[in-house]
Amino acid sequence: MATEFLDIKRLSNVYRSNRLNDFCDVEKRPNELQVREQASRCMSCGIPFCHGYGCPLGNAIPEVNAAVSRGDFVSAYNLLSETSPFPEFTSRICPALCESACTAGISSGAITVKQIEFFAIEKAFELGIVKPFIHHKKTGKRIAIIGAGPAGLSAAHFLNGYGHEVAIFEKKDFAGGLLRYGIPNFKLEKDVIERRISLMREAGIIFEFGTDVGTDISGLYLKNKFDAVCLCIGSEVPRDLNIEGRSLNGIYFALDFLQSQNRASSSEIPKTEISAKNKKVLIIGGGDTGSDCLGTALRQGAESAIQIEIMPEPPIERHTSTPWPQWEYKKRTSSSHLEGGKRMWSVLTKSFKGDKSGALKKVIVAKVEWSFDSFGRPIKFREIEGSEFEISADIVLLSMGFTGVASEMLIKEFKLPLNKCGSIECNADFETEFPKVFSCGDATLGASLVVKSIASGKTMAAAVNKYLNSKI
Repeated sequence: MATEFLDIKRLSNVYRSNRLNDFCDVEKRPNELQVREQASRCMSCGIPFCHGYGCPLGNAIPEVNAAVSRGDFVSAYNLLSETSPFPEFTSRICPALCESACTAGISSGAITVKQIEFFAIEKAFELGIVKPFIHHKKTGKRIAIIGAGPAGLSAAHFLNGYGHEVAIFEKKDFAGGLLRYGIPNFKLEKDVIERRISLMREAGIIFEFGTDVGTDISGLYLKNKFDAVCLCIGSEVPRDLNIEGRSLNGIYFALDFLQSQNRASSSEIPKTEISAKNKKVLIIGGGDTGSDCLGTALRQGAESAIQIEIMPEPPIERHTSTPWPQWEYKKRTSSSHLEGGKRMWSVLTKSFKGDKSGALKKVIVAKVEWSFDSFGRPIKFREIEGSEFEISADIVLLSMGFTGVASEMLIKEFKLPLNKCGSIECNADFETEFPKVFSCGDATLGASLVVKSIASGKTMAAAVNKYLNSKI
């Protein structure tokens, strides 16, 4: 019996030193020998939970690992590309649900699936085997996709693969959605996105940038010109915090802050419009976006950076409420958290205070105490009397999630009902109540993971293809 998963330790220490000096990829990538050794740790389980339970795309992870371990990168790429349209994205920014479901992780450390996938796809690009897919038997059907984020790009990739003509309409000047404008360069450098967009163009997919459907052109126009319309417009309405002092200068939504820096890094604008340089920064929200704000603020030269979260501090190890192979509830420490700043838990934001000029100066907060259910999960909180304190801040970044789709004109045009979470309602085949109009990704799921949006686009593409075939 192979015992590499016991004899070989999971690779750690994956981040570069001195990374605060730039916005480049934070990871220190292993060499081929290290990657092949890590891939050999895979147990090749008879029932691979990483594949069937963990990965939303259903990647054949044990088979990919086996190919990488023997140095067969052509087979590794072929296996990856059967299920995943963009391994170069997921291997950089996916939180690795597969690793949480890895059998080896029960006792000896999960397989480093992300690092293996990264090396496999980059090796495939290096070998020149990543080619645009050009279908030589076109169906004559035309599909309009609104939104060039991960869901829209995924849907376009697969619909093009079915032989349909695909046009993507995007209101911004470049493709990627949150991949480009939300996720910092130090997690996903934008030339990686442009490399993929070039391949999609070569495959025949049409991109119409700077076109806001619902404003510049109507959704009904597209519905009349195309055989199907797919709404991949994301969930862009940020959750606000309407408390005393909200109108003070210096309070921004997290995505506006991140987008400003990303556009400056890509030379879309001369310099960032919101800078944390020499400022005291307070980030409200303890999730990944808040972590991205922390890393960005530190790189901009913030005087200090604090991230607060109303939820209680999670345990260091997997909580008993999320047993294997579930995505574990536990405290997560990102590369940004390792770089500096401070995190605080069970903190309620009460009010913002400023000076006479209207500039933010401090935030009044209080400690809260949580009650837990029988599984040990937090269910409700109460403010601890007399626990108020203040945090000095020149900038506050609101990073508390999103509350639904933003394209009001488009929603009204198609008369689409929204659910209580502000997302577009559709049936199991991704069809909305409006004929020929489909929806997927965050627009229907609510704000979620990039990998889930990609998987949603993939599944919707199959449903749209089935619908179009039924019309022949």
